[in-house]
Amino acid sequence: MSGIKNLRTLTLASFLVAIGIIAGFLKVPISSVIEIRFSTPPLAAAGLLFGPGIAAITGALTDIGGYIVKPTGPFFPGFTLSGILSGVIFGLFLHNRSGAAYSLSRISMAVIINTVAVNLLLNSLWLTLLYGSGGYVAVLSMRLIKELVMIPVNIIIIAAIAGPVNSLVRRSAVSQ
Repeated sequence: MSGIKNLRTLTLASFLVAIGIIAGFLKVPISSVIEIRFSTPPLAAAGLLFGPGIAAITGALTDIGGYIVKPTGPFFPGFTLSGILSGVIFGLFLHNRSGAAYSLSRISMAVIINTVAVNLLLNSLWLTLLYGSGGYVAVLSMRLIKELVMIPVNIIIIAAIAGPVNSLVRRSAVSQ
């Protein structure tokens, strides 16, 4: 976490927060509890570049910043916790201090674990607590197909951006 004191790290992490906020606004609403959003790739980039600590902060700030800029409902700290956990997951699976190449298997594992643990299980719980939408199992079953569809979409997007992001690391543009 000492990287947070580095100006380049702080600047790039802030840039990823801003991209994450904007990407969070790009959504396809399906129902009151189901939306397709595109805020995962900036958070995965933060995990790849900085590791779990700064990626967790990026996830929290993306959630809070998105609420401040354009609230779509009441603020609920559970979603901030989800952003933090997503950052940790992507940081643990994708970050490599040596700058070694990422692998499709690590990207796939990160996306699958994040999708199941955070997006499906935790976020369904938060939506149930927040809106009381017919019970946890009902919300979970409604969100299941959407989350399964998003797994390959997120894997493809993250794999596509991982190369350019990883080259930033190799060129030492980001302090390790």
